[in-house]
Amino acid sequence: MNKYDVIIVGSGFAGSTLARKFAEDQKKVLIYEKRSHIAGNMYEEVLDNGVRVHKYGPHIFHTNNKKVFDFLKQYGEWYFYEHRVVGKINNILVPIPFNFRSLELLYNQEESQKIKDKLKEIYPDQKKVSILDLINNSDETIKKFGEFVYKNVFENYTAKQWNIPISEIDKSVINRVPVILGYDDRYFQDQYQYMPKQGYTKLFERLLDHENIEIQLSTNALDDLSIQEDQIYWKGEKFSGIVIYTGQIDELFDYKFGVLPYRSLDLVFENYDMNYYQSSSVVNYPNEEKFTRITEFKYFSNQLIPKATTILKEYPKKYQIQEDCIPYYAIIDDENREKYNQYDELVQKIPNLYMCGRLAEYKYYNMDTVIERALELYEKEFQ
Repeated sequence: MNKYDVIIVGSGFAGSTLARKFAEDQKKVLIYEKRSHIAGNMYEEVLDNGVRVHKYGPHIFHTNNKKVFDFLKQYGEWYFYEHRVVGKINNILVPIPFNFRSLELLYNQEESQKIKDKLKEIYPDQKKVSILDLINNSDETIKKFGEFVYKNVFENYTAKQWNIPISEIDKSVINRVPVILGYDDRYFQDQYQYMPKQGYTKLFERLLDHENIEIQLSTNALDDLSIQEDQIYWKGEKFSGIVIYTGQIDELFDYKFGVLPYRSLDLVFENYDMNYYQSSSVVNYPNEEKFTRITEFKYFSNQLIPKATTILKEYPKKYQIQEDCIPYYAIIDDENREKYNQYDELVQKIPNLYMCGRLAEYKYYNMDTVIERALELYEKEFQ
């Protein structure tokens, strides 16, 4: 007889949200976590200089989903935080996403006023417009402006990030990059923009603090779990309970149809004996430099640490199947979608196996959308 009702692979937001819901429903839950810590890529740690950093890259919470924010508020205090980003363009730091202030910094007064007037005329009731809309506009002034933003803000940054010709980038990625029609310099326009007061790790500790949840760290679930003839086996015995898998779907099936590709990152942390290194929490470098952005973490945590700060430079790279290489961004195109669908067909044959999260579903999720996805999965399948 199985000791657990539910086995969950991965302790990021997808796995931890579902673990909490099952535990509160008096289900015995076992979480497998490959790393030596909980929280997945959300994990934060305090360095020797006292600065609390996001070990796997910056994470800023923002959402329009009140249900998601209400869920998270149960597990820690939050403080209001509106994220602002600048980018280095023609050796000038300008607000990103591109807005009227960015325009004024990079064009002379006459040109910038002409473009602003045109934008207001053509898009009178819009707060933002996509770069593709600008480029495809029939008005020559708007079209040239769109091409300028595309070339200077998007093109080289995206080529660095994905390492493929810009023509091969999925249009949905390009469409996510807006131009703000006004002076709103916030990176996000969502209703709820907050950061956890004590950091994400503490949030996860509270989220997983339940008598019905057991966590095994530094453990590869696939050493204990296997799939044989559309049945799940745990430690050699057929497992009839629920299995939630949040890891890479191709790894679960031993790469039967080939490896699903990702982009990864080299994360380079640097410490400095100064109050602040840069004027904003994040500075994007879309053009000359090999890294894509620099993050300074004290802006996130509101820590008052004199003469000490830590920055992070992100260098995109190809994902390789090895322990020190993390799959960050799925490379979504027709070929890879088809390959994912083959794996998903195998999942559908197993009645007690459920996939949830970026890696398991091979798609891009913000943290709020992955929590929303986990809550919806629980409500739909298990309530």
